[in-house]
Amino acid sequence: MSVTDFWTPFELNSFLNALFIGLSIASIWLIAAVGLTIIYGTMGVINMAHGELIMLGAYTTYVLQTFFYIPFLLCLPLVFIIVSIFGLFIERTIIRRLYNRPLDTLLATWGLSLILIQGVRVIFGTAPKYVSIPSWLNFQVSLGFLHLPGFRLFIILATAALIFATWYIAYRTTWGIRVRAVMADPDMASSFGIDSNRIYSITFAYGAGLAGVAGALFGGLKTLLPDMGSGYIVEAFLVVVVGGTQLLGSIFSSIILGELASIFSYFTNDTFARFVLFTLIVIFLRFRPQGLITEGMKRR
Repeated sequence: MSVTDFWTPFELNSFLNALFIGLSIASIWLIAAVGLTIIYGTMGVINMAHGELIMLGAYTTYVLQTFFYIPFLLCLPLVFIIVSIFGLFIERTIIRRLYNRPLDTLLATWGLSLILIQGVRVIFGTAPKYVSIPSWLNFQVSLGFLHLPGFRLFIILATAALIFATWYIAYRTTWGIRVRAVMADPDMASSFGIDSNRIYSITFAYGAGLAGVAGALFGGLKTLLPDMGSGYIVEAFLVVVVGGTQLLGSIFSSIILGELASIFSYFTNDTFARFVLFTLIVIFLRFRPQGLITEGMKRR
């Protein structure tokens, strides 16, 4: 392979289009990571089954459409509710017994992910399933040399709406104040009458619901398979860790990582782009293990 075959020459219009595509990649990574950010940032729980919650959201959408004939847009809030209830069940039966035991939590959620994969495989089989998106989303936005499919634009807008809703709940509601109080000092929060266990349950359920919505949206992009969640969990954790486990940090890190992935893919190929991106992340975390934004920085 010659250098010209491996390295794409710079061309302004194509490069700007790659930057535009990078926003789409960033929105996908962010919506996959936002639920994990809530769970890990608030509770310190490393949920290895987060990818399977995304998968459950996709399959729940498939069931609602196939057997109940529910429109795609109406599926989104229903999926949020259904997966949130399942997340609440997980927290009450498994996670709650393993607080302050990170290794046990990691192993338990990893085992749960395997159970969920095999359970979906038994119920739905290994044949790929599909989520139907509205016909009015089958369009392409073309602004000169910029081209973006309508459904990817919808994902960007949906991601922005979910991030705004999450920010509003976290910083403009009483529940958000209580969550941040528990994050800062659980014992002090308890002395003021805040039920930490209840906060943890609702937070985990909310994060699970966000993962379910992410799965519903991803189902419109790709085929549904029982192990589809494993394709998102790595990027989700990278976004959370690089961002510093903060919501604002996850927004910045998803944009940076998405744009870098798109730029490297433009000049080389997807495989080499992932290699370079992961290498840069390792180097970054070596010198700044706390991530882009920490809680202390937010207070200042």
